[in-house]
Amino acid sequence: MNYTSYFRPGIDAMEGYTPGEQPKTMDIIKLNTNESPFPPAPGVKQALLDFETVRLRRYPDPVSSVLREEIAAMNGYGPENIITGNGSDDLLTILTRCFTDEHRAMACFDPSYSLYPTLANLQGAPCIRIPLTDDFDIPDDVLEQAAGANLFFIARPNAPTGNLFAKAKMERICAGFKGIVVIDEAYADFSRDNCMELVKKYANVVITRTFSKSRSLAGLRFAFAVAHPKIIEGMMKMKDSYNVSMLTQVLALASLRDPGYFEKCVNEIKANREVLAEGLRKLSFEILPSETNFLFVRPPKNAKKYFEDLKLKNIVVRYFPMARTCNYVRITVGSAAENAALLKATEEILSC
Repeated sequence: MNYTSYFRPGIDAMEGYTPGEQPKTMDIIKLNTNESPFPPAPGVKQALLDFETVRLRRYPDPVSSVLREEIAAMNGYGPENIITGNGSDDLLTILTRCFTDEHRAMACFDPSYSLYPTLANLQGAPCIRIPLTDDFDIPDDVLEQAAGANLFFIARPNAPTGNLFAKAKMERICAGFKGIVVIDEAYADFSRDNCMELVKKYANVVITRTFSKSRSLAGLRFAFAVAHPKIIEGMMKMKDSYNVSMLTQVLALASLRDPGYFEKCVNEIKANREVLAEGLRKLSFEILPSETNFLFVRPPKNAKKYFEDLKLKNIVVRYFPMARTCNYVRITVGSAAENAALLKATEEILSC
């Protein structure tokens, strides 16, 4: 049977999103998908132990009411400005469904989060990929290049490069783009500033945040978006009925209520980032400025070979074979011990 004929046109030919490798054994030093090296907040474990499984026979709160109220209060908004999702990808999918179709294009930068063009393909929408400059910054003619789009996804800090676009450039886009600007702040907790206040200044701005990176909850899948109530209202119509599970809501709330642990982990990751960067710099790596929990680096030797050699030493980092990124690897900032192991392995590789 030819199953291709049953799919929508274009699905068979498109390339799906390729997630980072998930090793099956525990003896691997995993530095490829920007997870936290620390466990979730102690309150998360306690909430899990206290959770009464009989509750699982009921559906969860479909709009995460308590979480929305507390997230809103922490960020200076009302609950009507907040929507929750099953990770940022869920929210990005909802936004793509809301604001693009075959006549309404998406814009995004290149290189950036590779899921963006995949979402456009799934929606049957054109995707305008705007090349970043040679130093991975926003080009001066960005508004001209994005003029035909209705939705603009911008990762800030950018992934996989790790750099932070200037807020003045972001404001220029928000003010001049004739559509919805989504600022994907997955890594904002590790950067020196964020764009959260721009939602109050520009009615077309949406901010997304995740608990996967800075709150050590990648396995839970939880994120939220902040936007004008009218945008949230439309997104609520497009989301799955119960897109955030009951257990996720309970554990995400426990994490949110332990700001001290959150700040401690973020500060330690930022300190480890500087130590790792300096160690690699001493080994003649080119280190791009990072405002994230990872480093985007250019090895002194072939990047793909370095990636493969690390794998032979049970250390997994991320290699992106595309033209703009093939000379670099992305390394998650791990624990002090993991970073030391990576530096030791790197010295051994470079000495051969």
